[in-house]
Amino acid sequence: MQELAEWDSFYLIVGGASGALIGLQFVVMTLIAGSRPRPKGEDASAAFGTPTVVHFGAALFVSALIRAPWKTVASPATVLGVLGVAGVVYTVIVIWRMLAQNAYKPEFEDWLCHAVLPLVAYAVLALSALAEPWYERTALFGIGFSALLLLFVGIHNAWDTVTYHVYVRNLGGPPWQPEDDDTSDKDNTAEQN
Repeated sequence: MQELAEWDSFYLIVGGASGALIGLQFVVMTLIAGSRPRPKGEDASAAFGTPTVVHFGAALFVSALIRAPWKTVASPATVLGVLGVAGVVYTVIVIWRMLAQNAYKPEFEDWLCHAVLPLVAYAVLALSALAEPWYERTALFGIGFSALLLLFVGIHNAWDTVTYHVYVRNLGGPPWQPEDDDTSDKDNTAEQN
């Protein structure tokens, strides 16, 4: 199909990047597994770690699905619509997990990149698939937008996870946080007494 053929390079890049980053996430998680354990980490992982791989996987799936030799756009649009609805439901579950876990207090950026933007990406994916019969060209742009947004959200969230584990968990705090010498002096004095 001519409409889908025009998107080949786009989905080759998005799909390739998503697949490579999924593999990199496995490497990072293996390296992080050797760091000191933290109680209640599973709750935070379900809220912050696993969704990153799911978003990369969704972008990879969209890319692979669009690159398949379809006769019409309607067939992949149906599958993408189901994926979009499933993604919205999954994002609501992630939001619930973010609220339920108590290992980390989410900030604005966390809510934006773990809740709002994935919700937007999956909703646009579902709506684009629904609109495909009447607005084929616009729907293809909506699907492309969703795949790219999921890729960028995954990149941000993966980077956030790595920096959190390196600076906060392993080194005791972010490098931009000034050391409090008074606290260490108080600890030393308390130990001596």
